Amino acid sequence: MQRRHLVAGGIVAAVLPPFAVAQSIEKPKVTIAVGGKNLLYYLPLTIAEQLGYFKDEGLDVTIADFAGGSRALAAVVGGSADVVSGAFEHTVNMQFKGQPMRAFVLQGLAPQIVLGINPKTMAGYKTIADLKGKKIGVTAPGSSTNVMVNFVLAKAGLKPGDVSIVGVGAGNGAVAAMRSGQIDAMSNLDPVVTLLQRSGDMKIISDTRIVAESEKVFGGPMPAGCLYAPQPFLDKNPNTVQALTNAMVRANKWIQSAGAADIIKTVPEGFLLGDRAVYIDAFMAAKGALSPDGSFPVKGADTAFRALASVDEKLAAARLDLNAVYTNAFVQKANAKYPKG
Repeated sequence: MQRRHLVAGGIVAAVLPPFAVAQSIEKPKVTIAVGGKNLLYYLPLTIAEQLGYFKDEGLDVTIADFAGGSRALAAVVGGSADVVSGAFEHTVNMQFKGQPMRAFVLQGLAPQIVLGINPKTMAGYKTIADLKGKKIGVTAPGSSTNVMVNFVLAKAGLKPGDVSIVGVGAGNGAVAAMRSGQIDAMSNLDPVVTLLQRSGDMKIISDTRIVAESEKVFGGPMPAGCLYAPQPFLDKNPNTVQALTNAMVRANKWIQSAGAADIIKTVPEGFLLGDRAVYIDAFMAAKGALSPDGSFPVKGADTAFRALASVDEKLAAARLDLNAVYTNAFVQKANAKYPKG
């Protein structure tokens, strides 16, 4: 019996592996929508792509890049993409809207969003209240950079309508808008922020690249970039979701052990905005806010809800199941498979 079992096992091993991956992954071809792929906010996604981690898991991933997270989300809602690489708080908003989304692997421990004023147009800036009536640039209206602005304004007693929100993207367009004086302040991310700060075109007033500062601003852990998808996608494609998570956890761990030179060699040249030194500085500033293992903090959904509720009375009054907006189940399996990345 034992010998027959071993022989049978050998036959299975010889025959099945070439087909096992294809059979186990329900949807080998996956489209991920992202709002500003060049941002360090989404660095784990780029690393997983560039180092072939998605392919290692049997996936053929296409990454569709949009001007901001709200547009990436719209792509999934509209059916042109399967998964969003975006801000965690969108999962809370979508549950409120009756379109349940669930985050399954974290990229950022903190939002890494920086709010800064334009020294040219706001030379006399003293407090957040001075932003009333001003033009504030965000990656895209409704994106996480917009949410950050709303939240900071609310803490200062201002409403979203007290300022003009301008979509400027997450790259050279944002830099140009700030330098030309088209906007008075901006909520954006690295490497854009570091580039503008170094050239003296931006004065930082709130910086959530620092995890402790983020928790101070939001009153608790505020999970940021993550992969999330409609709940039906997770239900129908658990093995596909696990494969995506495995790749992202490997990327998270690679980043934690990587040096600046490793990052420069791996990311596309276009991400550097023409200045490698700036990108290195930006990476060093953002590294501490990137997730080491893809896990969501237990109180993260509560913090995200409070941030959104502060500027939305209807959402504040809603009874939501915050446990349903994320899961660590896939991350736990990924970490077991790749304990060292």
